[in-house]
Amino acid sequence: MPESLIVEPGAAGRRLDLWLAAKLPQVSRTRLKALVAEGHVSVDGRAVKASTRLKAGQHVVVTIPPLPPQTLTAELIPLRVIYEDADVLVVDKPARLVVHPGAGQRTGTLAHALLAHAPSTAGVGGPRRPGIVHRLDKGTSGLLVVAKSPGAYAGLTAELAARQVTRRYLALVHGEVRQAEGTIDAPVGRHPRHRTRMAVLPRGKGKRAVTRFRVLERFKGFTYLEAQLETGRTHQIRVHLASLCHPVVGDLTYRLRSTPRITDPALAALVDGLEGVALHAATLAFTHPATGARLEFASPLPNRIERLLAYLRVRSAPSPRPTRMPLTSSPRPGGERQGEGRGPR
Repeated sequence: MPESLIVEPGAAGRRLDLWLAAKLPQVSRTRLKALVAEGHVSVDGRAVKASTRLKAGQHVVVTIPPLPPQTLTAELIPLRVIYEDADVLVVDKPARLVVHPGAGQRTGTLAHALLAHAPSTAGVGGPRRPGIVHRLDKGTSGLLVVAKSPGAYAGLTAELAARQVTRRYLALVHGEVRQAEGTIDAPVGRHPRHRTRMAVLPRGKGKRAVTRFRVLERFKGFTYLEAQLETGRTHQIRVHLASLCHPVVGDLTYRLRSTPRITDPALAALVDGLEGVALHAATLAFTHPATGARLEFASPLPNRIERLLAYLRVRSAPSPRPTRMPLTSSPRPGGERQGEGRGPR
């Protein structure tokens, strides 16, 4: 049951997280901050930040979902394994597969599948994220590297922190991107009102996030581009592209009000069939944490996105010019041809 609380006059001006810690001593401060960040705490019906200053008489509601179990059970979920040795595992994740358990997804994740495929990952990293050093959003497909040993986990996480892991994505976005290439350097953090979403924030209020992009093809109303992560923030590519008014096709979370509706029924059906967003982690390169060899992998664009591109290419192709046939005249009675003048008699 949600906890319903009223801010007393003496608490006016206090920070929300500190006031909650005093009101709910049975819940740790870390847990309370997580509840606020995940949107489980509202003040007068609105999601707020932990640093919000309270006013007397405000109505605070705290919903405390049950804690998920600290250990996962292995599940036999098919995995597309691209590479595997004693230390690392590279998989090609399909769209709709969640990487690890979270709010609304307790089973059926990549983490559960990893435990069945490689039981040694159980002791690597956190108990609910066995071997996982980076993640892909549920609706994003593509390459992901997993650590199978503690040493590999330490090495890969250090590489990520040092920005030595190369990740290139392919995306189809709304609108025609004018620049041939560019760099988006804009901080990303929790949305100030919608705490389950991310947003570009003012300097100093979010974590630095850098995305480089290059246009591959332009269509009427759409652009196909590649994006390379220099940093790895939650939803980074989706948030950055939306901040340029070019949200990723199929992304309902970051779609803009100004984004035109798709009125072409065939195109709309292809977008509905994406089962996620038109974003694919196409290449991945890292230094093997045990051997020191540089490894590079590539994943072909999945059919769910390829079908969209094929349709846009056909739709955008110029119509063939009609063949100009030579003028032919049909004879008139008396042997005269149309278009011919009659000579003097």
